Amino acid sequence: MRHQLSFACEGASLAASIDEAPGTTGLLIISGGNEIRSGAHRGMAILAQKVADAGYPVFRFDRRGIGDSEGANGGYTASAPDIAAAIAAFRQAAPGLTRIAAFGNCDAASALLLHQPLALDALILANPWTYDDDCSDEDGQHEPALPPASAIRARYLARLKDPKSLLRLLKGEIDVRKLLRGLSALGKSAPPAVPDSLAARLDAAFAKLACPATILLATGDRTAQAFIETCQPADVKVERLDSPSHSFAGKDAEWLADRILAILAA
Repeated sequence: MRHQLSFACEGASLAASIDEAPGTTGLLIISGGNEIRSGAHRGMAILAQKVADAGYPVFRFDRRGIGDSEGANGGYTASAPDIAAAIAAFRQAAPGLTRIAAFGNCDAASALLLHQPLALDALILANPWTYDDDCSDEDGQHEPALPPASAIRARYLARLKDPKSLLRLLKGEIDVRKLLRGLSALGKSAPPAVPDSLAARLDAAFAKLACPATILLATGDRTAQAFIETCQPADVKVERLDSPSHSFAGKDAEWLADRILAILAA
């Protein structure tokens, strides 16, 4: 059964939802971007119900300044007190918990990494955000302004293998100068992350993980592609889905739920 509740965080009242279940392992869902706790197209609410139906209690919340919560929105980089308060509220609402895993997509995944150590037993990090700029769209979703170089290279390689593209080239319908600039990038490797950049800070966080972590990547998503290109986490399990869906929408939601349930059951 789903209940609405609230909890305090540095003088602000934060809105939350808990999907009750008998299990002693729970899932804490951290919202990405400026999303409310239900997620894009209610994706996180649907995920919570599936996980709870499998026997695991689930806790979601709106961080300060988002949705039904009070306070100022400081973004994901200032969300450490919100997450810590949510963990405590989850334990109070479900006193039988002995283990909590946290799931975050996009900058919520980055927040879970940056704000370690937290009182968590496992991290599930989907399509972590590595860009230093903030490109949230009107739905609160992060979207980089340009695809990473790896995505550009992959696109040019695909075009070179496409007979229709070759025919367009022969007909003079393709800008040869742009093509040559793209081809020049094919053999170049990605530069190392700049010190103090978000990507470098995430790599440092991976190196000192306080609990086991699993990375989930939709390999056709720009954010995931940028993570692959700029971060090199060692000794961290990575699972990949051939999909462009940043939020694991549609049929990809089943894959996401299955991965999360497997981690909760471990």
